[in-house]
Amino acid sequence: MKKVAYISDDIYLKHDTGVMHPESKQRLVAIHQAIEPLLNNLVLVSPIKISTSIIESVHSLEYIENIKSISEYGGSIDSDTICSVDSYDAAFLAVGAGVVALDGIKAGKFERAFCAVRPPGHHATPMQAMGFCLFNNIAIAARYAQSIGYKKVMILDFDVHHGNGTQDTFWQDDTVFYFSSHQAFAYPGTGAETHRGEGKGKGYTANFLMMPESTDTELLDIYENDLPPFIDSFNPDIILVSAGYDLHESDPLASLNITTEGIGQMVRGILDTKDVPYIFF
Repeated sequence: MKKVAYISDDIYLKHDTGVMHPESKQRLVAIHQAIEPLLNNLVLVSPIKISTSIIESVHSLEYIENIKSISEYGGSIDSDTICSVDSYDAAFLAVGAGVVALDGIKAGKFERAFCAVRPPGHHATPMQAMGFCLFNNIAIAARYAQSIGYKKVMILDFDVHHGNGTQDTFWQDDTVFYFSSHQAFAYPGTGAETHRGEGKGKGYTANFLMMPESTDTELLDIYENDLPPFIDSFNPDIILVSAGYDLHESDPLASLNITTEGIGQMVRGILDTKDVPYIFF
């Protein structure tokens, strides 16, 4: 059995988005409670503090300093994207979780990792924080993975919302393949199936839309039939997953009918498709 790391920290609970905000600390509390019976089978790892240079692989120093400035006293980037006084530190350690996961895999300490972090990241473009997201954790992890030897990185994104920031980061890149399934007509309105990258990156982005009220059948068709040929042809050295569980039927901001069993079958299929390291965010 492959060893799996669980990477989290209480700092993520201090990222305070407000009482009514849908991206609250309770999301992480629920994850902690759910994995409690599995703790003896997991490698428990704490995130590490990283240098600014690692984040600069995706975001400019000016961008980083702006997040720091807004967080210093607490404030809003937009109506959805909130910074509290602890948000900057939490966001840095959210990136740090991906770094320690990659270092641990590279050192052979474990083969897979689940990073239970806040704030999330896949909407943050290289130039703009948005959609609850401050730093693009998974995009930065992809660049760090390449810096330590994982040259071909595949990113899978099954969040109900399209990861516009991740797509933008690798739009002209043929070393990172971005594959996304997401609800049609939902925020942020990007991710058309005709959007496949540009320049060297043309053909290295694949978007699959799910119509509102889609069920497990439509989801599993994408991950059992559409995804494997892309993995086979790209042949990644490592796979990173934006695991947004808001595609679940009980999510109040989504309009999909995806069950817990359907998500489980999808994830199992992802893990069985390619024998490479996996990190879930």
